[in-house]
Amino acid sequence: MTLSTDACLAAIAEHSTGFAAAVRDNLDARVEHCPEWDVADLVAHLTEVHWFWRTIAAERLTAPPEESRRPARADRSELVATFERGAAELVDVLGRADQDAPVWTWFPGRQDIGFITRHQVQEAAVHHWDAANAAGTTWTVRPEVAADAVEEFLSCSLADADDVARLDRSLSGPLVLTATDIDRSWTVSQTDPAAALTWTPGAHGAVTVSGAVADLLLWIYGRATLPTGLPDRVAEFRALSSTD
Repeated sequence: MTLSTDACLAAIAEHSTGFAAAVRDNLDARVEHCPEWDVADLVAHLTEVHWFWRTIAAERLTAPPEESRRPARADRSELVATFERGAAELVDVLGRADQDAPVWTWFPGRQDIGFITRHQVQEAAVHHWDAANAAGTTWTVRPEVAADAVEEFLSCSLADADDVARLDRSLSGPLVLTATDIDRSWTVSQTDPAAALTWTPGAHGAVTVSGAVADLLLWIYGRATLPTGLPDRVAEFRALSSTD
């Protein structure tokens, strides 16, 4: 079940706070899964992400904001404080907004502020993990938040029929993800090799990847490795889904 708006906002705030704590006094560290970045670059990136979506939501934009409007990167001494202000403003804007209001998003299937609110949860949670990993500190995510982030990814980031044709790839069989700590599974499949990838709740086939739901979220975003008996199926899934 999709998280409520209040739960999404609480998760964005919680992970933004955790992110700020992890990056403070650690701006020179490298970011493992963004190898060209140090933590300062990660802070600047998430600050820009928050500005981008906050602007779209606040102004009800039907196209991305003009590049000329993008704020300059804050001075290094102000990076964390600038991030914190922007994160708070994002939560405030989304909290006051009509979640059904139409706006531009990158996902054709959902062009409303509710999409922004839901997607920013995993943006904050995964980059919080990046920051904590760089700092050598712990990271946790609430199971219901991680489960919803998995479902949001499967709903929005799998290849459609045009992607399948362009990539000339398909799944050789169902891919089943199982969260061992909350007794939940998701099955990704195709009705035929030229069709869009879709998902359904439950395990409809042999389990492909399993682990705690937090680890499944990190696995989806390439931050964690989980064992599988079907590595070729996993490679097919990776090629037919986008973590951008």
